[in-house]
Amino acid sequence: MVKRKHFASILAITAMLTSFTMTGTIEGASRAELAAIHVNKAGNFQYWNRDSAAKEKLVSYVKDVTNPKSPHFIPVEHRLAVFDMDGTLLGERTPSYTDGVFYADRVLHDPNCQVSAEDKKFAQDYWDAISQRKPVPPEIDNNLYNKLYAGLAGMTPQSLDTYAQGFMKKPVIGLTNLTYGEAFYMPMVEVISYLQSNDFTCYIVSASDRPLVRALTRDVIHIRPDQIIGSDPQIVANHQGNTDGGSYQMTYEDTIQYGTLDRVNEKMNKVSSIVREIGIQPVLAFGNSSGDYSMFRYTLKDNPYKAEVFNVLCDDTQREYGRPERAERDKKTSDENGWNTISMKNDWKTIYGDNVKKTN
Repeated sequence: MVKRKHFASILAITAMLTSFTMTGTIEGASRAELAAIHVNKAGNFQYWNRDSAAKEKLVSYVKDVTNPKSPHFIPVEHRLAVFDMDGTLLGERTPSYTDGVFYADRVLHDPNCQVSAEDKKFAQDYWDAISQRKPVPPEIDNNLYNKLYAGLAGMTPQSLDTYAQGFMKKPVIGLTNLTYGEAFYMPMVEVISYLQSNDFTCYIVSASDRPLVRALTRDVIHIRPDQIIGSDPQIVANHQGNTDGGSYQMTYEDTIQYGTLDRVNEKMNKVSSIVREIGIQPVLAFGNSSGDYSMFRYTLKDNPYKAEVFNVLCDDTQREYGRPERAERDKKTSDENGWNTISMKNDWKTIYGDNVKKTN
């Protein structure tokens, strides 16, 4: 079985390399092809432009801190890199944050989802806004997380995972030849592979729903489930009722299920999650929005090791639904703080693959 899997991986890698070298075109990547991406040295990057300053900065940093003779050498146990997900590793304009689209899809289309008429109307109003790429009304945006988890309440870990597998096969709204399970940024998948090849431990530290992030990344991004941090639903026993978890004793008749929102993992909560769940200060941080700024500052503040931050700018309006005004603000903030920036427009040879096109 191991030999077969290894042989399949070799075939997938060979197919991708052949497609690129013979045609000069990068096709959209399947989940198997994304999983087969492997970068163990600087010359193996395929999906970054050759003259990318951001890529060169990262490569230079890795070479420096992994060189035992360098004064900036970082021991393996402290080579920790943290990544936001939506907008950093995965599309967030498809047409909105992935967990939001997942929530609306389930509430509106899953006959097993039992929510109130009020919650269903909320989901429909949210869907009407994002599917037309209109601004989400403040009264919806401000309550989204609570409503999102109300839509997931009652699901077991197994039922959520099963629904996620079906969701991942659905086509992305606004982009051709791409499903939600394939909507990873190919250049950033390369970054994770490159860092792991140089003995960095990579964590995802996202504001998206942790169980969903685990389902989306499994078998694609080689990061273990215990290295994924996200926003959390309450986890309860189905007979627990209103009894506090510190008082309730689980029985053999109980099943585990998700409850309503427990904690949103953004801004300062990302820092507290890293301290609580990892216990090691990162030396690399990758993000794309103000929700990651606290994580950036924590990575750099009083770090005993050389550290860097990379902020992904949503500035590509040709291959993605970029937001130039926000990208300019993020670039300004990055420059003021000494953070590196990654331009989706200028640094990446492709985002999802050349056959993935905007529909409007």
